Amino acid sequence: MTTPEPGDRGNPFQFLLGDLMKMLGGASGAAWETSRAFALQVATDGEAEGNVDPVQRIRVEELCRVAELHVAEATGLPVTPDGQRLTCLPVGRGDWALRALEAWRPVLEAMTPPAGAPAVPPGTDLTADLATGADDLSALMGMWAGTIGPMLTALQAGSVVGHLAQRAVGQYVLPLPWPANGELLVVPSNVEEFASDWSLPAEEALLWVCARELAANSVVGRPHVHARLTGLLTELAGVAAATQQGLMDRLGGPMGGMADPEAISNLFSDPDALLADLLLPDARRPSEQLTALAIVIDAYADRIADRVGTALTGSHAQLAEAWYRRRIERGRGEEAAAALFGIDVDTAQVDRGRSFLAGVVERSDEAELTRLWASPSNLPTPAEVDAPGLWLERIRLPELDEPGG
Repeated sequence: MTTPEPGDRGNPFQFLLGDLMKMLGGASGAAWETSRAFALQVATDGEAEGNVDPVQRIRVEELCRVAELHVAEATGLPVTPDGQRLTCLPVGRGDWALRALEAWRPVLEAMTPPAGAPAVPPGTDLTADLATGADDLSALMGMWAGTIGPMLTALQAGSVVGHLAQRAVGQYVLPLPWPANGELLVVPSNVEEFASDWSLPAEEALLWVCARELAANSVVGRPHVHARLTGLLTELAGVAAATQQGLMDRLGGPMGGMADPEAISNLFSDPDALLADLLLPDARRPSEQLTALAIVIDAYADRIADRVGTALTGSHAQLAEAWYRRRIERGRGEEAAAALFGIDVDTAQVDRGRSFLAGVVERSDEAELTRLWASPSNLPTPAEVDAPGLWLERIRLPELDEPGG
């Protein structure tokens, strides 16, 4: 057998690049479909996923109804913005991943850098052009890097959301806004895995999760909180687009490493590699603001779940401890997703959010926490999260009288 020469058309990497360029140049909707396919593959490990058992659907809905009454009493808030009834919908990991992608699609698409080089003209024989040698291969890599923006973002999003789906017990694995559609997602298989890992009663764990998700929805669903989260995410998305452009520059740079098929494969298969150096200086301020708000929402949902669990479960102490341990031992999917959106979720931040709520209660009482979500001006700043007394002083200031009043 003759060994292919560097410029030979038998070089498999040349065919790979040629096929990629044809795909990217000819399929306008390919990027988002690729993201969906990739997310589904990662979430389910490529296995077929059946429908949730109807009996389990009924049980989830029953537990949600019980939890909803206690959550509404504990928060003083409706669980939906319009006060309408919420349907708790049990889903599989794959379904969760697809729904999450669609919910976060506006932000994810805003992260996509503008296209660079023009698409490959129809009829171009890329593999024939590659046969002349390394110079043409370098040129093709440059063209590929200029057109791969949407596909790279799609692969990145699909990988991150797919990994996230493997551990998400419900809709608010991260406190990100979802469209208000009257549904709240719960992932029973992941709840059962959580219960098994910590030797907890499965039904009590499911009730705990329902309470936590309802509490998170009652906060994130409030219009001004939803708007604040969306605004910060949109601001960060613009910075992320610039970061993605830098990654494309690496892919299309000198042929010293990224032309290696193994290097490209490793980049796409590891969400951490895809998110290297995401937090640029321009993103630091909105990231700090988003992190401060996110950790307080997370801590508040945990606190409400603990109160409901105390009233309704016999294993509430074990549940609270197991949940905290799970929170600080986040999987790489959760860490990668948080980094993608610009949120810091390390242990120090988890404890920071909890300490803020505890500090407010120590200086006042539990009822004061409801004022967090009363108006846009009551949302805590990053500095106030570190000094709960400052937040209390600010919201207790008398409102200024209207001119002439």
